[in-house]
Amino acid sequence: MFAFHLAFPIRDIEETRRFYVDVLGCREGRSTERWIDFDFFGNQISAHRSSEPRSTETSMVDGKAVPLHHFGAVLPRPVWDALRERLEAAGATFLLEPQIRYPGKPSEQGTFFILDPSGNGLEFKSFTDDSGMFAQVEAT
Repeated sequence: MFAFHLAFPIRDIEETRRFYVDVLGCREGRSTERWIDFDFFGNQISAHRSSEPRSTETSMVDGKAVPLHHFGAVLPRPVWDALRERLEAAGATFLLEPQIRYPGKPSEQGTFFILDPSGNGLEFKSFTDDSGMFAQVEAT
């Protein structure tokens, strides 16, 4: 298994730290006054302070508008459910409410979208059958 590294823009180190550690439950890694690393479900993400505005473009997926620029994690269903419950308890606003997408198809998955404090789109998925992650489905 390989992990990925992703660098992305943020407005503020402290609000980002609170969100990723306290709300999502990520472990903090290294940091400076300009960037902070997190263990994002076994992957390394680096949040870098930026004054550039974040894109608000969307793309249609299964009939729903989702942030064009987003990242996330594919989680086992019990972890996905626990994260959903953690976010609900924290009063998080879901950009796309938790739901089952492509029911009855090989790519059936639980999914939801949220925004971090800097407006970065995050999607969390859980496939009913892990072999469905790359299954060919009719695009909508």
